[in-house]
Amino acid sequence: MKEQIPNETCWGVDVASEHLDIARHGSQQVQRIGNDPKAIAKWLRSAPANSRLGLESTGSYHLQLARLAHERGITVYVLNPRDIKRYAQGLGQRGKTDRLDARVIARFIEREHEHLRAWQPPTQQQQELDDLLRERAALQKTYAALKQSVAKRPKPAAMLAKLLHEMKAALQDFERAIAQAVRELPQGDTAFGVITSIPGIGLLTGAALLRLFTRAPDASTDAIVALTGLDPRPMDSGTRRGVRRLSKRGDANTRRLLYNAGMAGAKTDTWRPIYERERAKGLSSTAALLVLARRLVRIAYSLFKSGQQFDRARVMT
Repeated sequence: MKEQIPNETCWGVDVASEHLDIARHGSQQVQRIGNDPKAIAKWLRSAPANSRLGLESTGSYHLQLARLAHERGITVYVLNPRDIKRYAQGLGQRGKTDRLDARVIARFIEREHEHLRAWQPPTQQQQELDDLLRERAALQKTYAALKQSVAKRPKPAAMLAKLLHEMKAALQDFERAIAQAVRELPQGDTAFGVITSIPGIGLLTGAALLRLFTRAPDASTDAIVALTGLDPRPMDSGTRRGVRRLSKRGDANTRRLLYNAGMAGAKTDTWRPIYERERAKGLSSTAALLVLARRLVRIAYSLFKSGQQFDRARVMT
């Protein structure tokens, strides 16, 4: 006799490049299918359309399932792998396998879905911009590491000179493609111009912020800051008070770009007084730059929503 599946079912999926392990909350069974459109479509026909599905963010491997499930009407939650790891540890899970991870995700969705934000698929233009920013960041990291490793070694440096030159040219190609992808977003040129009118925010940071803002146009300013992972979290315990740590949620590359924007901004006449004021409070240079980076996010989001250009006089009042 075929097992009856309740309408409001919570599913957990452990995602790999070639396969998916799928667990239903309340069942000990875990099903493995291929991570391809045909296998996913076949499984989705057996899942109630109003059920909930959780899966970890895995670069791009999870997107196919997320899109197809969303099209079917299933509520999809794309989860931070760190959250699931800590949740499993809190449950006392002593092992780690794909099957166990799928069951933990299913339980997490069952218990916590009311506190989670449902995933919404990006548009084709948003996804293209996201891909370009991600791949450029990966190339930049490799380029910087390789360049540093041969900096004081003349022979390897000479052998890799051509490759480094080509990598630098590729980075510039990425930047041109990012600028084009920005223009292809609805009202992208206008919104990008508004965001980059802020001293310290250039092409890459502006593109990353535009991507974020267009994905969450109705979010509060605090929520936008939280999505960057720059929001300070209290770490009070016992006699320790006032300690704050960044949540470091969201995209790490966006966070890095914003920190760099803070460094660039701190050198301008607009932001240097604010940076120096934070330093005078006793903050380290890193902490002061993070304060400035958060301010840049808040102002950029405000200008994005209003459509107004940056006005230094208004900011300084």
